[in-house]
Amino acid sequence: MKNLILIFFILIAVSDSKAQKVFKTSYKSEADKIIFVTEYRSEADMIVYETKYQSEAKPYSGSWFWTKYKSEADWVVYFTKYKSEATLVVFFSKYQSEAGMK
Repeated sequence: MKNLILIFFILIAVSDSKAQKVFKTSYKSEADKIIFVTEYRSEADMIVYETKYQSEAKPYSGSWFWTKYKSEADWVVYFTKYKSEATLVVFFSKYQSEAGMK
């Protein structure tokens, strides 16, 4: 029984780390993730492709779909100018095939 509970919590944590529907906030206190955008792919924790289609924004895809409403989002993000404040460093790619966690 303990193993079942442990597996359940691990699955929740994994699905949360791969969330793809994203809402941008202006307030750091509202954010689930504080994002720093890097110019270098090698520094990134995640390579992101911005998609126009919500259907492409699935777990493990690396494609982000920007929502208009916070209630629709898997992640609420705040962009920071300082890498030291970030909980996630991302690199935005032009190519969907490069998207995903590193």
